[in-house]
Amino acid sequence: MILNPSPSEARSERSMYEFTMKNIDGEDVKLEKYKGQVAMIVNVASRCGLTPQYEGLQRIYEKYKDRGFVILGFPANNFLGQEPGTEAEIKEFCTLNYKVSFPMFAKISVKGSDQHPFYQFLTHKDTNPGFDGDISWNFEKFLADRNGKIIARFSPRTLPDAPEVIEKVEAALADN
Repeated sequence: MILNPSPSEARSERSMYEFTMKNIDGEDVKLEKYKGQVAMIVNVASRCGLTPQYEGLQRIYEKYKDRGFVILGFPANNFLGQEPGTEAEIKEFCTLNYKVSFPMFAKISVKGSDQHPFYQFLTHKDTNPGFDGDISWNFEKFLADRNGKIIARFSPRTLPDAPEVIEKVEAALADN
């Protein structure tokens, strides 16, 4: 006999694949496209003291992309106006200064009253228990397994290529 899950169980079974986002070029991208890959989701900004983390993000993307790893960058202007540019300006900045080749998306709000539903999903205790809570600053990182379930969260100050991050990425990649 199959029972229907309770609302809280149903919520905890949700994944990032339910969302369709605009990429940095304004095209709709179903996040389901990344099913089967390990994904790092990062809110980014071009005028932040942490902006040099783009280098580490690009390094780990290059190192692991052929094993099924992807980084999804979400520009956000929620913290002291540190991402004021247009999508075209953000794309140019990332390409010229950091040679970013991982997928970048349109600017969204990651906290506050205008928080994008995708970040509501990432930060809410009902949909992401254990990794919930407000985004504290630019370059906060979520790691999703190949099924779109969040399995780790790293603070903005944790470098993308820090040993604890690499350990989680490699474990997720090894888990087929």
